[in-house]
Amino acid sequence: MSNRLLELTGKQWRIADAALRHADRDADKRACYAVMQELRPHLASEDEFMQRIARAADESYRILAAWDEGRVVALAGYRFQENLVYGKFLYVDDLVSAEGQRGKRWGERLLKALEAVAQEAGVARLVLDTGMANAMAQRFYFRQGLLTGALRFGKAIGGAA
Repeated sequence: MSNRLLELTGKQWRIADAALRHADRDADKRACYAVMQELRPHLASEDEFMQRIARAADESYRILAAWDEGRVVALAGYRFQENLVYGKFLYVDDLVSAEGQRGKRWGERLLKALEAVAQEAGVARLVLDTGMANAMAQRFYFRQGLLTGALRFGKAIGGAA
């Protein structure tokens, strides 16, 4: 990872929404597990979750969480990346609201905060992927001003899922 991307990873961003804060401490990360598991049910345990996000942190991954009455109700996992298509950009790996919290604008608030982070970081773009069959998410992203720009293809290699 370039020095510039490493600098972006460790920066304390100005988050205007008081209900949102980064889950940088282990206790805060662990508090995110139940909500993350709704999006990523293949995560078999909190320990596996912690191990995976620790490895992802080496590539600038962080979690911005929405907190209500001391508990995580929604979150966005993101990282800074650079490629030949976009230049430097903010990639949203994960965006999820707890089932009982959907429709309360947490996703909109998280995306708005990430847009501000991207702007403050001076990156060119915010990018995310969603499943082709996830029509509800696609409608949400269109309402937030995100547009489709590519179709991603993938293939499992060996025993990898």
